[in-house]
Amino acid sequence: MTTCGEMLMEILESYGVDTVFGIPGVHTLELYRGLQRADMRHITPRHEQGAGFMADGYARITGKPGVCLIITGPGMTNITTAMGQAYGDSIPMLVISSTNAVGQAGLQEGHLHELRQQRELVAGVAAFSQTVLRPEDLPGVIARAFAVFNGARPRPVHIEIPIDIFARPSEGINRGVAVYASRPGPAPSAIAEAADWLAGAKSPVIFLGGGTVDAAQEAQALVERLGAPTALTNNAKGVLPPGHALSCSSYIPYTPMRKLLAEADVVLAVGTEMGETDYDIDRHGILPLPGKLIRVDIEPDQTARNYRADLAITSDAALALAALDVALGERGVQIDTKAGAKKAQAVRKESEEEISEWASVHKPWLDAITAAFDDAIVVGDSTQPVYTGNHIYEAPQPRSWFNSATGYGTLGYGLPGAIGAKVAAPDRPVICITGDGGILFTIGELASAVEAKAGIAILLWNNQGYKTISDNMVADQIAPVGCIEYTPDFLAIARGFGCEAEHVDTPEALTQALKTAHKRDIPTLIEVQG
Repeated sequence: MTTCGEMLMEILESYGVDTVFGIPGVHTLELYRGLQRADMRHITPRHEQGAGFMADGYARITGKPGVCLIITGPGMTNITTAMGQAYGDSIPMLVISSTNAVGQAGLQEGHLHELRQQRELVAGVAAFSQTVLRPEDLPGVIARAFAVFNGARPRPVHIEIPIDIFARPSEGINRGVAVYASRPGPAPSAIAEAADWLAGAKSPVIFLGGGTVDAAQEAQALVERLGAPTALTNNAKGVLPPGHALSCSSYIPYTPMRKLLAEADVVLAVGTEMGETDYDIDRHGILPLPGKLIRVDIEPDQTARNYRADLAITSDAALALAALDVALGERGVQIDTKAGAKKAQAVRKESEEEISEWASVHKPWLDAITAAFDDAIVVGDSTQPVYTGNHIYEAPQPRSWFNSATGYGTLGYGLPGAIGAKVAAPDRPVICITGDGGILFTIGELASAVEAKAGIAILLWNNQGYKTISDNMVADQIAPVGCIEYTPDFLAIARGFGCEAEHVDTPEALTQALKTAHKRDIPTLIEVQG
């Protein structure tokens, strides 16, 4: 007999799932019965929050959903923070959990792991949360989840299955075949109107957001056809290659970009929320957009949030960018890039000067990463070098710089996120940048990394506390309270977990330490005094 738990793993395998993250429990044994027969790798975190962050890091590298197997109750409450970060950054994540047996649900009789309204609790951080009450419904619910991942704005999906359903036989159930939904393309009339606006523009500006990570070729072609200065959000780093003449990098919130936008007659924003943490991190107010705004987004109502579009195009980014490039080509548009490159260079140069006082502290350490590798994946926590890197760091390619310092903004993401990235890309150097405060949220995942042979390098920025918060308190004339008065010996802790560990005092030493760390199959913690 094949149980529904075993059938579920077979269905996931048919959708190309090759890695799952989870902690087995008595409620999920049937899933693990299926897992022993499947050709999948299981990564065991030390906390369900770590499972979610690992799945997130894996998904950001591969573009495939990170899959988590989670127990009823505490497992689900533990993973909701990770789901919130993934929801905020549009990351595909499939969370499959158990729940109490059908006859026990909602009775509040003290059954093991019982959580009242578990599905409703996580619905706010999921594209949808579904309870499977009949074995024959399981293939359809999984298909619905993958339709979201492949054909819509990707976000977490939660599927909960009562423990008695897991154990039921699956014979006679029509499993169907794996179906991959295509993404929506743009309306021809909208493309024609947008092309007319852009063809007639004297000073166009382009914003590229995280929705363009799989559209780098199409984005670069359009940028160069229009000769338009182009800014990249944090999640779009690498869509234009480092040093591209038309790149304004990620200096969106600062004075030079605000001046450029004040002169723009058409702004094209593709795959971006145009949200606070990319566009107004210092809260100076909305950006000046006197010209027409064209927004391209896979989610229709996003085009009316934050900055309301004058022309809204609902589409996958790659399809819309390609269609615009063709339409502009048909109109004979091919603008010399010299003027736009001059504007982009001015934005970069003047922005560097504007933020130099605080960015100069972290820039040499970020440069040390670039000096070590030309293909590094950098995964960050909420910590000072990451805040700076979100503006000045240029990623070598898409899906190579991401962190939890924007959007939902959780702490503790960096270490498990980097583990997930390394599992996804074992041959590339993976560097976690975290602070002494953030790493303590998930430091137990060092054991997971050793077990998984994830040879990541961990750049620990140790400034003995929640330094950014204490600085903000002082600036607001508040005596710093609760900002950590004690920090442990991180080198001793890392070694206790079986990791390599060292302290470096110079960026040059960091470069060498990173190169050495990449040769190992265990983590290396590299402490820097912040």
